[in-house]
Amino acid sequence: MCANVTLTPLIRQGARAAAVVVAMFAALSTASADDAISIVLDQARIAKVPERTTTLVVGNPLIADVSIQAGGTMVVTGKGYGVTNLIALDRAGKVLSDQLVQVKSPNDSVVVYRGIARESYSCAPDCERRITLGDSPEYFDATLGETGNRNARAQQGQTVGTTAR
Repeated sequence: MCANVTLTPLIRQGARAAAVVVAMFAALSTASADDAISIVLDQARIAKVPERTTTLVVGNPLIADVSIQAGGTMVVTGKGYGVTNLIALDRAGKVLSDQLVQVKSPNDSVVVYRGIARESYSCAPDCERRITLGDSPEYFDATLGETGNRNARAQQGQTVGTTAR
C-alpha cells in the first residue's frame, strides 16, 4: 500500500508530461498538414516557388513530380500514392521551404476485388474502367490496351480528316 501512495504522484506527473507531449505533437502535425500540398493521383496542382529558390528537391519522385514554370510558379503532379516532401534551397544551400506533398486517390473511384484480382473504376456518374496503381496486371494491361487502341484510332481519324481537306 505504501508503494502505491508514493508512486501515485509520480504517475500523475508522468501522465501530465505525456499529455503535454501529445498536445505538442498534435499541434505540430496539424501545422504541417495545413502546409501540405494535397494532390489527387494523376492530377496536377499549381503552387508558388519560394523567392530566391535555385534548387527544388522532391523526396520521392515516384510519388510526385515538379515542373518549374515562368513567373515563380511550379506544377506539382501526383505520380503515386503516398506522402513525400518538397524542399526549396537558395544558392547557398539554405532551406527556404520544406513542404509535405500528399498524393491520394480520387473521390469518384470504386475498387472491385474478384478474389485477389483488383479492378478500378471511375464513377462520375457512370462507372468506367480506369488504370490505377495496384490493379491486377491482367486488368491493367487490358485497360491500357483498350485506351491505346482508342487513342490510336482517334489520331488516325484526325490524320485522315486533316489530309482530306
